[in-house]
Amino acid sequence: MADHQDLLARRYRVMGHHSPLFYDKPLQLVRGEGVWLWDAEGKRYLDVYNNVPHVGHCNPRVVEALSRQASTLNIHTRYLHNNIVDYLERLTGTFNPGLEMAMLTCTGSEANELALRMARFCTGGQGIIVTDFAYHGNTEAVAEIGTGFMPEARTTRRVKSFPIPDSYRPLDGLAGEALADAYADRVQQAIDEFHAEGIKVAGILVCPDFANEGLLNVPTGFLEKAVAKVRQAGGVFIADEVQAGFGRSGKHFWAHQWYDVTPDIVTLGKPMGNGHPLAGVVARPDMIEAFSKEAMYFNTFGGTPVSCAVGMAVLDALEEDNLMQNAITTGAYVTEGLRKLQQKHELIGDVRDLGLFFGVELVTDRHSRAPAKVMARRVINLMRDQGVLISTIGVHDAILKLRPPMPFQIEHADILLHTLDTVLTQVAVKEVV
Repeated sequence: MADHQDLLARRYRVMGHHSPLFYDKPLQLVRGEGVWLWDAEGKRYLDVYNNVPHVGHCNPRVVEALSRQASTLNIHTRYLHNNIVDYLERLTGTFNPGLEMAMLTCTGSEANELALRMARFCTGGQGIIVTDFAYHGNTEAVAEIGTGFMPEARTTRRVKSFPIPDSYRPLDGLAGEALADAYADRVQQAIDEFHAEGIKVAGILVCPDFANEGLLNVPTGFLEKAVAKVRQAGGVFIADEVQAGFGRSGKHFWAHQWYDVTPDIVTLGKPMGNGHPLAGVVARPDMIEAFSKEAMYFNTFGGTPVSCAVGMAVLDALEEDNLMQNAITTGAYVTEGLRKLQQKHELIGDVRDLGLFFGVELVTDRHSRAPAKVMARRVINLMRDQGVLISTIGVHDAILKLRPPMPFQIEHADILLHTLDTVLTQVAVKEVV
């Protein structure tokens, strides 16, 4: 423990006191394998949070592919190399027709910034529309659209927001198509405000799973209606798949494929390289050709032969280990278990799911739906103490975020559900006392 405290003190000295750390008692992790992590004392934790190691921590295919290519050649994309073309052909093959070209970066933040540049260049507009609790990265351009997190979003004239399209806490108490229309009308309101200020709309950018907003149950038809309004105003639709992509939803490879609308631009990141810095943009060919002709975009470390070997290994693991089917099967099992816990524990107000991605909203009262932020924090820390790692999301930070690596099996789900049941009971008893 002394070493742990010393490491924490050293971290504060070189990184400052405000660099984020998970949990009241930060973890010092030293090893990972599959869905498991080990700390410096040798304690094992079930990882039900991290989607970056998409096909499992230290996946042997990924490690071998990285090592093999790194020992042969690593160079940028200004030279021809089979890895780059092979990977992009396979990657773009997972998209709907019309999304057939790609540009590679190292991070999701870079990908979203590149998407904004492309949208603004191709439309001649500047205005971007996002939800009022958005997060899309850390560069200056994407900080402007980080309405839920970034101070830059409060001062820019180039960004407007609409209320998160939430069915659990619906706008004006509406439901069904009326609710979808009401949220879409708020998007139109943002468009009208831009026009009144003399700003042309460039596009709407959302995560199709609305993950940071709380993995919302989006009103059916909302996104299609909203995108239609933006396109009518001359803008484009950017789908941020950094969290939801690469088969996590089970039925579809990309979360936007659940909707009856195809994006103009899609941004990728986090799980793309299983921890290796690999991200990018997939878009309409006409947009990429027009933009790159003028901008001559180049990224020294984006899409190197090593990165593309890693990316290909991730796609191999998804296919050969049948991980999308696992997301369907295990995802349904977890959802059923969470709904049973909802019947048992009054603290659970709502359960949301999308393949192997779950949101469990905690409330102090089911009638008022008052968010239980303090109890949510208590739950994630008690889960950590019991050897299961989760986190929270949402406007009120009261939604448990469960997003394990894709090899998460039924046996792991049983551990999660049993531990969560125990912890929710502990929290409820403490609250009564």
